[in-house]
Amino acid sequence: MEAASQKVQGPKVLVVDDEENLRLVLRTLLRKQGYDVSVAASAKEALAAIEAFAPDYVLCDVRMPGMSGLELASELAAKQSPATVILMSAFGSVDLAIEAMKAGAYDYVQKPFKQDEVLLALRKAEERESLRRENRQLRETLKSANSFAEMLAKSEKMRAVFRTIEKVAEYKTTVLIEGESGTGKELIARALHQKGPRAQKPFVAVNCGAIPEALLESELFGHKRGAFTDASTDKKGLFEEADTGTLFLDEVGELPLALQVKLLRALQESTIRRLGETRDIKIDVRVIAATVRDLTLEAKEGRFREDLFYRLNVLPIHVPPLRERRDDILMLADHFLAKNNARMGTKVRDIEPAARKLLLDYPWPGNVRELENMI
Repeated sequence: MEAASQKVQGPKVLVVDDEENLRLVLRTLLRKQGYDVSVAASAKEALAAIEAFAPDYVLCDVRMPGMSGLELASELAAKQSPATVILMSAFGSVDLAIEAMKAGAYDYVQKPFKQDEVLLALRKAEERESLRRENRQLRETLKSANSFAEMLAKSEKMRAVFRTIEKVAEYKTTVLIEGESGTGKELIARALHQKGPRAQKPFVAVNCGAIPEALLESELFGHKRGAFTDASTDKKGLFEEADTGTLFLDEVGELPLALQVKLLRALQESTIRRLGETRDIKIDVRVIAATVRDLTLEAKEGRFREDLFYRLNVLPIHVPPLRERRDDILMLADHFLAKNNARMGTKVRDIEPAARKLLLDYPWPGNVRELENMI
């Protein structure tokens, strides 16, 4: 193993190849491009070099005496080394490229290669590392003082919602989340689940308005084989899938009255009965429901059972619309910018002051999703 003779501030690259001439060529090329380069003549030397040199990238030949490049990549992956491995081989094939990826390598360069091909592979790897850093920064942001579960907010109205979640998460009591479309009701439901004693158990979500009425009962409660024409096997419903965990009934106000009766019984008795079955099944499920409808009005006008409404509305949580939490707009915009940079591989640094003013002045509806789509 040969270390670089001069201090270079660029990314560190370890070149591993048993051909001395290739090692020298790559070392010279990469140093000219600003990389800090060390070289090793074998995988065994490379393992020692990685401990001392801590490279960002390992450029390694596949076929070498002793340990192969594939074996080196596998060992580094097993050790969870942060170094990104790029393999080189004169015996290129699709199968070998796939094997390289399975071994933990990021990329594969076929010999003989042009200098630009090696540089391109390294630059692609650098871009991936940049995206990883942005993802880490995004996760750190989510752990900041303004974060709660998977949500960001500093407005007092949302902080009040967070405090309510903290208070009620540990109880099995049914929660009704009310709020306009796109305000984050499912995120609230997931936070209630994650903050409670059922966090390691199933979280099952269903949009009651998205499933045809004819199929909804089977989806919720399951069915026995032969219960109807297409029931070729027994099927568990979502209540059974969520057993010991949490069932989130989004848009519960869309449930037809006949199913509201069965839901009420499930909540009261902690039992369900599959379609076509004659016996009850005991369940242990915490139910969280959400709606954009005014269920008080729906109950008064006979479209929603009043007894079910009171059963669901034991602990109500109202999610304020975006227009009522303007303190959160710019923080959310910055968060969505970082998220989209990481997802799309873009490098937009900031939002211009004039654009920030437009975001604050925009007549926002309730929908946080609209803000995310705008960024």
